[in-house]
Amino acid sequence: MTKLYNDKALDEIKARLEKWEKETLPKSLRRFPERSDDFTTLSGIPVKRLYTPLDVKDTGYMEKQGLPGEYPFTRGIHATMYRGRIWTMRMFSGFGSAEDTNKRLKFLISHGETGLSLAFDYPTLVGIDSDDPLAKGEVGVCGVAVSSLLDMETIFDGIDMGAITTNMTINPPAPVLLAMYVATAEKQGVPYSKIGGTTQNDPLKEFIAQKSYVFPPEPSVKIAMDVVEWSVKNLPKWNPISISGYHIREAGSTAVQELAFTIADGIEYVRHLINRGLDVDSFAPRLSFFFDSHINFFEEIAKFRAARRMWAKIMKEWFNAKKERSLWMRFHTQTAGVSLTAQQPFNNIIRTTIEALAAVLGGTQSLHTNSLDEPFRVPSEFAAKIALRTQQIIAYETGVADTVDPLAGSYYVEWLTDQMEEEAWKYIDRIEMMGGMTEAVKRGYPQREITEASFRFQREVEEKRRFIVGVNIFVEEEEDEIRNVPLLDINQKEIEKRQIERLRMLRMERNNEAVRDALNKLRKAASEGENIMPYVLDAVKKYATLGEIMNTLKEVYGIWVEPPIY
Repeated sequence: MTKLYNDKALDEIKARLEKWEKETLPKSLRRFPERSDDFTTLSGIPVKRLYTPLDVKDTGYMEKQGLPGEYPFTRGIHATMYRGRIWTMRMFSGFGSAEDTNKRLKFLISHGETGLSLAFDYPTLVGIDSDDPLAKGEVGVCGVAVSSLLDMETIFDGIDMGAITTNMTINPPAPVLLAMYVATAEKQGVPYSKIGGTTQNDPLKEFIAQKSYVFPPEPSVKIAMDVVEWSVKNLPKWNPISISGYHIREAGSTAVQELAFTIADGIEYVRHLINRGLDVDSFAPRLSFFFDSHINFFEEIAKFRAARRMWAKIMKEWFNAKKERSLWMRFHTQTAGVSLTAQQPFNNIIRTTIEALAAVLGGTQSLHTNSLDEPFRVPSEFAAKIALRTQQIIAYETGVADTVDPLAGSYYVEWLTDQMEEEAWKYIDRIEMMGGMTEAVKRGYPQREITEASFRFQREVEEKRRFIVGVNIFVEEEEDEIRNVPLLDINQKEIEKRQIERLRMLRMERNNEAVRDALNKLRKAASEGENIMPYVLDAVKKYATLGEIMNTLKEVYGIWVEPPIY
């Protein structure tokens, strides 16, 4: 390893630093005492007063940082990054009925969105139909209701599915929603080779954080790997899994935990696919990731840079990947929903801007910016457009996209990148000793770590050791700002009524014998351990509903009831 600084230069810096600490610093401290004696990142990493080359003196430039587009990809997976292509602007959208969401998607496309991202309501997320008794009151509330192929066809009516990519935030029912998307694209005449987008399809993070699980851990991972294997063989432009740290962070984890647990999930999935007999280079280029961009600006940038470096090392040294693309960590980023406040909601525009800027400086491939009104409900067109314009201003006005990895070489950023990596490896080592992430999840290890981190943060806020503007500092007694925002109103009861009627008509008009035959074949395939994707696709094309398909799989795989974790 070739050091970046020679010993003579470091000795000179050390001498000058000692003199500065004795002579210059005390004068300033007497006049301007520091705000605290305990500066830390949100992950609890202590932040020093000053960083110099002494803090990165043992860092080899080519080994740790390198050049963009080259191993270890710390500085970006592409040589020119945003000088060649701006990140994909992909707003998370979906509410109410399929017709409502179709209008919102067309609105965003007309205002410059370059990729779609579908939010589904909770019944869809857990694989039940809109007319299921458990769905009552939730249909269309937190996303769009999708119960059959008919809904998916309506969502994409008039949208060229061969010309735009779509991210679908869906997990246990991922094979069903992917099948619906593929079947809809087929009806538009789009060949498999042109169908592009992403299924989240990350079951482990459901057990860790989001809790929208259905099946037990082992069959959940099996189903997810079915989707990956089938997609790799049939959809060359599809990212069949988005290994997601976002929900881990939103559940209360630190940035270090988000980094470590996300990568540990990725390791688990790679092992499962290799154990199926797949060559690592056949699927690794299609793996994608999803991270949170929180408010602690430099920690987030360091997290993204460390993530790329760690993943490249794992794929090269642990799994012997040969293709360069197999070493890439391609990731989507969303600004931190949990950082937004109901108090003084216009402050959320500022928070989102800072978080989006961190994602861009960290080298994201696509980005979603949250809207100012999200603490209250699904974003209005007014708020969603501001969120989209935030990205566009960063991209086209600020100049931050004009050079690659502009914060590289910052003593603080490089030191913090190393610290993030070092702390994340400690978590990964513990998980490996447990036998991998599936076993760690069953033991409740990541769940406990996140719970404790969330509790620590909340206590710091309540004790005013961490400040949130409008919440525990600069509080205003009378707040009515939100009345100036045209909030989106969803007629939930009417949407639910229409969805139930649509399902009733669908079941009456379809070929129910063909549906029963398709579901029987799916049940048999699942029981015999086959890849279920071809059978799910067949059932979807027969207009079997989401709930009917998921209930068939529940008969084989069972359902998961999380044990108490103390």
